[in-house]
Amino acid sequence: MTAHRGDSPSDWIFRITPGPAEPPPPASSAQGIAEATERLDPDPAAGLRIPEESLLGDREFARRRLGVDKVLRGIRVAQTVLARALMTACQELADPAGQAEELRRLFDVLLVFMDAFSSRMTAEYSAEHDRWLTSGAAGREETVRAILDGRPVREEAAGDLLAYRLESRHLAVVAWCESPTADTPAVDTTGDLQRAAGELLRLRGCASTLVVPVGRTTVWAWGEVHADPTGPAPSDGTTGTFPYPDGVRFAFGTVRRGAAGFRQSHEDAQHAVRVTELNPLGTGPAVDYADIGLAALLSADLPSLRRFVRDELGALAADTPQADHLRQTLRLYLRNERGLTATAKRLHVARNTVTYRVKRAQELLGHDLTGRLPEVMAALEAARALGPAVLLTDPEGSHGTPSRRS
Repeated sequence: MTAHRGDSPSDWIFRITPGPAEPPPPASSAQGIAEATERLDPDPAAGLRIPEESLLGDREFARRRLGVDKVLRGIRVAQTVLARALMTACQELADPAGQAEELRRLFDVLLVFMDAFSSRMTAEYSAEHDRWLTSGAAGREETVRAILDGRPVREEAAGDLLAYRLESRHLAVVAWCESPTADTPAVDTTGDLQRAAGELLRLRGCASTLVVPVGRTTVWAWGEVHADPTGPAPSDGTTGTFPYPDGVRFAFGTVRRGAAGFRQSHEDAQHAVRVTELNPLGTGPAVDYADIGLAALLSADLPSLRRFVRDELGALAADTPQADHLRQTLRLYLRNERGLTATAKRLHVARNTVTYRVKRAQELLGHDLTGRLPEVMAALEAARALGPAVLLTDPEGSHGTPSRRS
């Protein structure tokens, strides 16, 4: 780490601190501050280097075919924010007698650095884009995207390129890393996702698979379904015989046939991704579209769904553990055709407990179940799958929520 120079006119930079309740940005680490101080020299171009994390992100933008104009716009926005923050800090912390000179030097450093940064990022983007175009992965991804977009393709030629039969029955899965770290090599992250997606598809009865990396943290995959699954269903929320990687999520579509089924199963998987992201704590590491299909359809208009759930469930829509137990019991009770014994067995509770919970749930609904049974069941399914995304987060205020049948 660069040593601190006690008599430097730029010592003010050592007194920059994060605001209250904000984590310190990477640039305010001891090493970053020391390096920034060293660069406030007569030669602002000395020692400039581009962080590897920025280059990794730049390469991912190229692989995702996001235009270089978006990369440059992001750089301009970051430059504006950084310049304002540093100049404000200089005005507050630097010696008033030397502020004008410090601001000039700071301006020179930022201009030189951002010019070099933009040039390097543009060059890296172009190089990665060229590498991607000349690789076999480019042709495979382009063919997959053409199928997903519904563009006409020659199925036999596409199947040969992908080494995958489009006329088969398909099961799609989307795998993604929730919180990739900057020091995780891109190839390792993508490789882990590819292996995990392929193994899960084999557990679901797929004899052959097609796996397509999409950027550094996401994988699209399909499997040809030939047999019944030999492993645990992803929706059970348990690891079973498959060791789900930490921080990785899987969303499965439905089994469908042909090129249209290839696309439709992927669309179902993407809907499952959306539901998972709306309620990340409400599912295990993997979710199956068959388990959340109704919630996925209903949540296409999320504001309307929130109103629907709160109108149908009344105070039962409160986002509390107590209300959750009551909703779960009422949902199973209705799905079991109001069978108390079957519901008690599923919940591992006494029959009398089910009776009490169902009675209490109906009291909180504020209306009779008979007239709006389909609507109440739909609202219960949405609450189960989406949780806080559609529930009342203020339990005290929930009791004043009007019901359709109050």
